[in-house]
Formats: sequence, structure tokens, C-alpha cells
Amino acid sequence: MMRFMLCQNNTTQVGDRELLQVWRNNIDSWIWVDLYNEPDEAERAFLASEFGLDESSINKAQRNRHPPSIEIFKNYIYLLLKPLDAQSDSLDFNTYQLAMFTADRFLVTRRSKESSYLEKRWQALVQEGSVGQSPMALLSAMCHRVAERYGKILLDLEQRLDAIEDELFDSPTDSLMKELVSYNTGLRKMHRILNYYVDIFGTLRQHLHKTDNPQHDAFDDIYSLIERFTSLCALYQNVITDLIDAYISINGHRLNQIMKVLTIVTVVFVPLSLLVGIYGMNFEHMPELKSQYGYYILLSIMSTLVAGLLYLFRRVRWI
Repeated sequence: MMRFMLCQNNTTQVGDRELLQVWRNNIDSWIWVDLYNEPDEAERAFLASEFGLDESSINKAQRNRHPPSIEIFKNYIYLLLKPLDAQSDSLDFNTYQLAMFTADRFLVTRRSKESSYLEKRWQALVQEGSVGQSPMALLSAMCHRVAERYGKILLDLEQRLDAIEDELFDSPTDSLMKELVSYNTGLRKMHRILNYYVDIFGTLRQHLHKTDNPQHDAFDDIYSLIERFTSLCALYQNVITDLIDAYISINGHRLNQIMKVLTIVTVVFVPLSLLVGIYGMNFEHMPELKSQYGYYILLSIMSTLVAGLLYLFRRVRWI
């Protein structure tokens, strides 16, 4: 799919490639071209010929997997981001590639998946016109949206971590451990992406300040958001690591308690088993074997042993 929107005199016009000629003839206009699921060769030829884009940047935008990046050229800015897809609202998230080529008079977006947000922005421009809009303003709005969606997942996670901490000390279960491990995996993936964004938006804001672009304040805010969310991501990773360590420690303590009880039971019953084993041997000449009170004497000895061992364990605070 390849669609075109021409913005001029605060109005918008949607059409096909014929709008490119109108755009070239009117220097006060700008155009938004949105690309999705186009053949690579045709797409590459179109971008290179119509907008003079660098082929290496186009190739990066067309790769199925490529880390977020930025390249600042003389006449335009190339930005590759990994927004969350529409179904991602937790740390079990998926991303898609969104490449944006931005200049004073054009914005080209190239995405690897359907994007409900881009569709809303497109429809809003169609209905409301392009008052106060520009390619860089649209770029900042899209980047802000990307940052906000990552932040929402992190802020929602904070409440869940507080609940897990309470549950962990009340009734630690294997399901909590699995949940923490899955969160840690998602945070590691998110932290890697956000680290790319810190470098990208740091570079972009510096460039906008140098060129005195009116959108530099907007990108200052985006950079602050990304820095904050990156710090939160690292903080939550540390919290989850501590909770996992606490879970392991609690389980280790419980296991030690169980082993202590089993050890006490074993120590108590070993001498009893010894006596029972000895008197279970059917030899003719055994002490007290013919005694009238032998049974009671043996029970008394066994009871005394049990009581003595329990008293000893109590003194050393094993029980």
C-alpha cells in the first residue's frame, strides 16, 4: 500500500502519485507518504528517485530486523524506531519497525505492520486539516506516542510488583517465580530498546537545538521521558532480581526447617529402632527376655530416651 496526503494552506488532500507533481510545484506545501507492504524493489526505486533518499538508509528501513537508529543527512533525517504493536499492553510485548524520513517539506513513513495510531493520525489530518502541523511536528507526535506506550507498561508493572512482594512473603508459590522471571525477560528486552532510544533522541535533540528547529522543546520532553523510563526499567529489573533472591531465600529457609524436623525425627527414632531391633532377635539367652516386667522396662527406657532427646533439642533451641 502506498498512499499520499498533500498539505497546503492548512488543508489536506488525499490521492495518488499525481499529488507529487502538485507538491513540487507549490513550495509552500508538504506531503506525507505512507508505505506498507510494498515490494522492496519498487519501494526502493520510488524513494530514491522521488525524494533522493540514501539507498543504505532505505535498505535498513526494509530489513525485517534492525535495531533502532538515526542518521542525519543534509536535507532530511532518517529515524528507525520499534513501537509496540496494537496488541501489546504488558511486558509480553511485540514490536514492529517504523522508519521515518523527515524533511521540511515531506514525511515518509514505512512500517512493517498495521498501525492503528498512524491510521488515527492520518484520519485526523483528513478531517481537521493541517493547521499547525508540519512534518517535524508529526514526527514528534509519533515519537511521543512511542515513548508513552513503553512508559504505560512500566507504570502498570509498579503496582503488580508491590502486590507480588506482599504475596511472596505471605504464600510464595512457583507461579509467582515464573511471573517474576517472565517480567525480568521482558524488562531486559525493553531496556535494550530504550537504551537505543536514549542515544537516538539525545542525538536528535542536539541537532534540533543547533539548527534552531521549533520542535526542539517537544523532543526535549521526549528525551526526558525516555531517560525516565530507561531508569525505571533498570530500577524494576533490580527490584525483580531482589524479589527472586528473596523467593530463593524463603524457599531455602523453608527447606532448612523441613530438614531440621526430619533430622530431629530421625535422631529420636534411631535409638528406639536400635532397641527394637535388638529385642527383635530371637536368641535364647537375652537379658530380661523371660522377665515379667521386661516389656514395661523397655518402654520406660525408650520413653526416657525420647524425653531426654526432646529436652536436649529444646535446650539448644532446635525446637
